[in-house]
Amino acid sequence: IEPGIQALTGISNEMVAAAPRFAALAAELYERLDGRLLIAHNARFDYGFLRREFERAGLKYLSKTLCTVKLSRRLYPGHARHNLDSLIERHGLACPARHRALADAEALWQFLQLAAREHGEEIVAVAARQIARQPTLPPHLERAAIDAIPEAPGVYLFYGAGGTPLYVGKSVAMRTRVLAHFSDDIRSQKEMQLAREVRRIDWRRTAGELGALLAEARLVKELAPAYNRQLRKPGELCGFVFDFKRLRLAQACEIDADTLPFLYGLFRSKRAAHSALRAIADEHRLCLQTLGFDTARHGACFRHQIGRCAGVCAGKENIHQHHARLASELAKLRTAQWRHRGPLGIVERDPEGDASEVHVVHQWCYLGTARSDDELAGLLEAGPRPRFDYDHYKILTRHLGRKGVRVVELGA
Repeated sequence: IEPGIQALTGISNEMVAAAPRFAALAAELYERLDGRLLIAHNARFDYGFLRREFERAGLKYLSKTLCTVKLSRRLYPGHARHNLDSLIERHGLACPARHRALADAEALWQFLQLAAREHGEEIVAVAARQIARQPTLPPHLERAAIDAIPEAPGVYLFYGAGGTPLYVGKSVAMRTRVLAHFSDDIRSQKEMQLAREVRRIDWRRTAGELGALLAEARLVKELAPAYNRQLRKPGELCGFVFDFKRLRLAQACEIDADTLPFLYGLFRSKRAAHSALRAIADEHRLCLQTLGFDTARHGACFRHQIGRCAGVCAGKENIHQHHARLASELAKLRTAQWRHRGPLGIVERDPEGDASEVHVVHQWCYLGTARSDDELAGLLEAGPRPRFDYDHYKILTRHLGRKGVRVVELGA
């Protein structure tokens, strides 16, 4: 037991040294739980743990769950905190041995009895039924297909009639996320239509969240699913280039590993780029006319007349001072620099297994994911780098900015 968990629960390794393993109790426990409603605080955690342990014991455990965190939020919306300690303190529940299974369960039983007294049994029962309601599966999907999806990181793919790609999604808990698409309480019109069309679900497990994000971004562009409109839009990727003489907007065809270090900002459309430049100009009284991003006219620009331009267009400001202010602001938008001599491997390990993946990146271009030495060598020996992808760039820069990320330099 990790020291942090020992400190939180007061349960030490010595206390559980003689306890049986789950497999030894699995058959008896399964008989007690099968067909019953599982009530727990943060039920998703307990249910996921039980499902995984039963799977290891060769048993498929399925149950409706009632999360008392969700029930407390629904019945007592005026309170901000709904963890078990807060419930015990707020409602005066008796719990002489916190973090012990029976004592915690008895505290939840007291909470349910108190809620029934304060709100009435029928109101509590209605709320409980709504929370515990099982997702309604689409008519063309078998429950076994859902049960086969692991509660693990990865990407899932919905296909329609004739194998048409409908949707690509990702999650660190794929089965739960897939079921959420079919939950009555969160269905949108789009989700309802998707449920009617889906005929088959495929999934691909990854070692962790990063692998799922990268795979989703790649698959959406490759398959162009009908319901991934936002991610699959190619857009008009662009970025500013400034050499202290001229400011211009570089187009998507110009953006690659060689030009990326010289770009200021990356934008999905010209409109977004112009909006960002206008905001900078307004705040720092820059002249869009002088920069070539406003209608040309003789003499002072219109923005100068209304006080939004310091007057470089009217000879009231030195052009070098004007461009220095612009450069100072553009520097804040500078794209991330690639500071490695060659490709970089980002190592991601499956926390519940021995599998690991190496995501290979070079000059912010995602080359692929390797699960063996041979696959890694193949990626490094492959031909030209793929085109620069803005979604991969955002995913990678955000991930590498986190603490504890394990990286391997893969050579010049």
